[in-house]
Amino acid sequence: MPTVLLLNGPNLNLLGSREPEIYGSTTLTDIEAQVSSALRERKIECEAFQSNSEGELIDWLHKQRDADFLLLNPGALTHTSVGLRDAVLAIEIPFLEIHLSNVHQREEFRHHSYFSDIAIGALVGLGVKGYLLATQFAADYLEQKAISASND
Repeated sequence: MPTVLLLNGPNLNLLGSREPEIYGSTTLTDIEAQVSSALRERKIECEAFQSNSEGELIDWLHKQRDADFLLLNPGALTHTSVGLRDAVLAIEIPFLEIHLSNVHQREEFRHHSYFSDIAIGALVGLGVKGYLLATQFAADYLEQKAISASND
C-alpha cells in the first residue's frame, strides 16, 4: 500500500487556538484525521508527524525514505531552514508545500520559501482546504504513477 507523509513544522500543534483570524479554528488533529481518512478511502496509508524541533523533523524524514509522497507544511522553517530543505532533497520523495495563510500577503520575510523551488507545487492561503486539495493531488499522482508503472 502506498504511503503519504504529512509533516507539519513549528507551532502548528497550536492550530485552533493560535491566531484563529489567520490560521482558522481547525486543530492539527482534525486536519490529520481528515487527510488520513481521505487517503484511506483511496487505499493509501498516511503517516503524520509534527514537531517544534527542526532536528526531530529532519530525523523523522530520514526514517521515512520509503514513503511515496510528502505533504509538507514547514511552518516558520519555510523561511529559514536549509537543513530541512536538504533533508527533503535527500529522501527524494515528491512533495507539495502547504501553508494555511497566504504568506505572500504577510510580512516581507515570509515571502521567501526554501521549499517552493523543489516542490511539485505549493498551496497557500486556502486554509484547511489546501491540505485537502493537496491530499487529492497526492492520491491522483500516486494512482497515475501506478498506472504508468503497470504499462511499462
